[in-house]
Amino acid sequence: MMALACSPLFAHAQSLAAESKLRDRQNLLVISYHDIRDDVAKRGDPDVYAVSTRNLALQFDWLAANGYHPISMAQLVDNVKHGRPLPDRPVLLTFDDGLRSAYTKAFPLLRAYNYPAVVAVVTSWLDLPEGKTFDYGPRFFGRDDFLTWDQLKEMKASGLIEVASHTHDMHMGVLANPQGNETPAVITHLYDAKTGRYESDTEYKARLKRDLDLSSTLIERHLGAKPTVLVWPYAAYNAVANAVADDAGFQATFDLEDRNPNKIVNLHGLGRSLLMGNPDAAAFASNAWEVGDQAQTTRALQIDLDQVYDPDPIQQGKNLDALIERVARIAPSHVYLQAFADPDGNNTADAVYFPNRHLPMRADLFSRVAWQLRTRAGVAVFAWLPVLGFEFGDAQWRLRHGIKASGKENFRIDFTDLEARRWARDMYEDLARQSYIAGLLFHDDAYLRDDELPALKNRSQALIDFTLELKAAAEVWRPKLKTIRNLFAQPVLNPNAEAWYAQDLKRFNAAYDYTAIMAMPYMEQAARPSVWLAHLIEAARKEDPTLSRTVFELQTVDWRTGKPVSGKTLTAQVRMLVAAGANHIAWYPDDFVGDTPSLRYATEAMSARTYPYKKP
Repeated sequence: MMALACSPLFAHAQSLAAESKLRDRQNLLVISYHDIRDDVAKRGDPDVYAVSTRNLALQFDWLAANGYHPISMAQLVDNVKHGRPLPDRPVLLTFDDGLRSAYTKAFPLLRAYNYPAVVAVVTSWLDLPEGKTFDYGPRFFGRDDFLTWDQLKEMKASGLIEVASHTHDMHMGVLANPQGNETPAVITHLYDAKTGRYESDTEYKARLKRDLDLSSTLIERHLGAKPTVLVWPYAAYNAVANAVADDAGFQATFDLEDRNPNKIVNLHGLGRSLLMGNPDAAAFASNAWEVGDQAQTTRALQIDLDQVYDPDPIQQGKNLDALIERVARIAPSHVYLQAFADPDGNNTADAVYFPNRHLPMRADLFSRVAWQLRTRAGVAVFAWLPVLGFEFGDAQWRLRHGIKASGKENFRIDFTDLEARRWARDMYEDLARQSYIAGLLFHDDAYLRDDELPALKNRSQALIDFTLELKAAAEVWRPKLKTIRNLFAQPVLNPNAEAWYAQDLKRFNAAYDYTAIMAMPYMEQAARPSVWLAHLIEAARKEDPTLSRTVFELQTVDWRTGKPVSGKTLTAQVRMLVAAGANHIAWYPDDFVGDTPSLRYATEAMSARTYPYKKP
């Protein structure tokens, strides 16, 4: 296969296997379609999700010719609940939004091929008043753009079509914070600008239940049976929403691209491949489910939210615009965004940037910045939060619940203390409740000196287990979070150092999606930084031979002198890492206020964009 054309600093990224590797024959492929039209433009069509009728037929031909077997929802439920086997290479076809073309274009082809499918309808859109329209994206849609109940009844009666709910009226954004951002209705605790308060958990669940009950009632009224399948709008959902769906009688829920093809474990959160760009048969065949796992690379900027914060809301808005502009120009793949406030620079959370139960909220800022980075700059945002360094309570609370350190160490909670442990879990749950994030970066405060908590056995694993508890707390509100944990360099370079930090690369690689090694030669006072980095790479490779799990996090400031590391030096370090086979690179801090590192070098070193770069 042809390699992607990438920048020299990104040249190793995403090389495809020379030979196609078919997935496990029992893995389920789920495909998400939207509008089907005869007139989809070859280039520049305003609807990137539209598929032409011709290409849909070619895709169905390809599935048939390559041994795929479209299955019904009933088959899938029987497989999960009763162990009845699926055919080889099972595939489930889904059509979202209840568009009229599901009947006029897709249904004739489904009947011709005898392929079952799921059609998910937004029930409020089926009953639009005559003359009412709304902005669907490529254009304004009205009643004639959506299915009628009679058409749905005919499709259901054929035995091929399972009618699913796509909610009644939650396929939209709602007010999510004081700054006016709108995020998907299913996952958002509504913000009331008049009262200045957020929807409570009880109110949130009640709103979801009202909507799902109404959707279910309307489908039963018109089609004779309640739906048992729910497709979450925008693939935005959480464990609480799924529990509400369970109570409303739904047996299966779907999201989108993650984890697809699916190793079927349960019927919640099944991943789907979202069809985009009107692929013909060749493009359809070359998608991820045929070539096996493709390498994913990371270029990440770790950013201090303290730099965005300003007591003056006008200045704060300007700071945010400057941040978004810089990130959009650099175009990294990820931003690791500080969710806590550390104005005194002591590496602990004095306050945080989200509503919570236990710490002062410096400003309700994190959700706004994370959403803007995702939607305006197009990056995945990981929340960067302490593990132990929370300055909860007063001095007496910290004395009772903190680690008793013999030396001069930053304050850290004693995570074996039940109250401290519970409060930390609360912080992660509160963060995820209010914020749309892709993952978590566990801060470098998760360490233990060799004389701390001496009664604790398996210290490295105990800290890992605690971080996984924190992840589980966050995943109540944000499912499938990726995890990264900071690791000091010494435990990598010197195996004996595990006792000094309670950190171990092998255990980290087993527990987290990625390990971010602090590849910071100046912090380690290395006499020859390049040689030191080379040793670190080789030491990491012993536990991660392909370096597919290791993020090398560079420092952009020499904290011994307080001066920035030059852009030329950082670019050279990135080149060296890439040449040595590193897949994932980050740096800290990225200073959007001081343009440090300069935009020129930052774009060259940390952009995930292929050539040609856009000019700054």
